[in-house]
Amino acid sequence: MGMTREEKAKMIDDLVALLEESNIVYLTDIAGLNSSNTTELRRACHKSDISLRVVKNTLLKKAMERVEAKEFDGLYDSLKGNTAIMISQTGNAPAKVIETFRKKSDKPLLKAAWVDQAVFVGDDQLKALASLKSKEELVGEIIGLLQSPLKTVVSQLQSGGQKVAGIVKTLSERPE
Repeated sequence: MGMTREEKAKMIDDLVALLEESNIVYLTDIAGLNSSNTTELRRACHKSDISLRVVKNTLLKKAMERVEAKEFDGLYDSLKGNTAIMISQTGNAPAKVIETFRKKSDKPLLKAAWVDQAVFVGDDQLKALASLKSKEELVGEIIGLLQSPLKTVVSQLQSGGQKVAGIVKTLSERPE
């Protein structure tokens, strides 16, 4: 049974609303998970406040194109085959759920992720995503840096200047 035009339009509207308020969107492939595994994955997502939805690529792409405030272009190439989106408030939460789940199953595969404007493409990005820090952790790190002796701060800034600049930029762009 195909969807009617009205159903498609409503689904796109729903996705637009979801994407507009989300700063963390993961695209995953969960094809081939049996029903008990799928139920278990949904439960794990629910526990971590992640919303999981299987979506049609064409509709998701249309929705992404309509969200003007965000550039989702980097994700378009990943919209092939089975796509389930994971929406979260915490950058690394979906990656952690995926990592845990993968200990006993070869899915979900990470296709791509969009975290606070940054695009990660490919399953090999899972580790990087799982180790992303939360805003609170970043603030803690900066405060820690500021409290250490100046000499240390200078060398930290020289070695990790990019990192600190990146952190400060990230923080300044984030809504409170």
